[in-house]
Amino acid sequence: MTRLVLASASPARLGILRTAGIDPVVRVSGVDEDAVAAALPPDTSSPDIVVALARAKAVDVAASIPELAADCVVVGCDSMLLVDGRLQGKPHTPEVARERWATMAGRSADLITGHCVLRLREGQVVAESAECSSTTVHFAKPDPGELDAYIASGEPLQVAGAFTLDGLGGWFVDRIEGDPSSVIGIGLPLLRRLLEDVGVGVTQLWRDPRA
Repeated sequence: MTRLVLASASPARLGILRTAGIDPVVRVSGVDEDAVAAALPPDTSSPDIVVALARAKAVDVAASIPELAADCVVVGCDSMLLVDGRLQGKPHTPEVARERWATMAGRSADLITGHCVLRLREGQVVAESAECSSTTVHFAKPDPGELDAYIASGEPLQVAGAFTLDGLGGWFVDRIEGDPSSVIGIGLPLLRRLLEDVGVGVTQLWRDPRA
């Protein structure tokens, strides 16, 4: 049986896949995202940066799973928010999260989600497909007390763009234009196409409901 290996520690991505009928094997990459981005040519487009990060994670994990490499697909993911032509990843600190919200509150921005799928057989990568999707997010304008409470929760510090759609941050998103699953972290429509590109039908990966 072909196994799907999720190269991400994101609980949101894991939750989406499980809800969609797949129980992935989780392996977290050791990729230095800043180093990967810094090594790219200075004129690299925003979508290409996000895809390059997703691919780096998939490649890193694919090299470290000998027990699964006989028959599996490895999925690498990366998401960043494009605001005023600049990509924003995880803020990590309350100060940066506050700065991010100062620029995006009451406005819209594009959440770019990149995926890379590697098909492994007998320890070798035999096929690869990578692409990204873009979803426009229209943000509300939380009042100062609401923003203080949201930042104090810690949720926005470790997520791309300093917000979530499926958590506390969902209160401050007015609407989206595009795929909600990609905003949460892993786009099911995009992933299905990439799996098809490497010769894997998504239904092959569904768990047996009788198990």
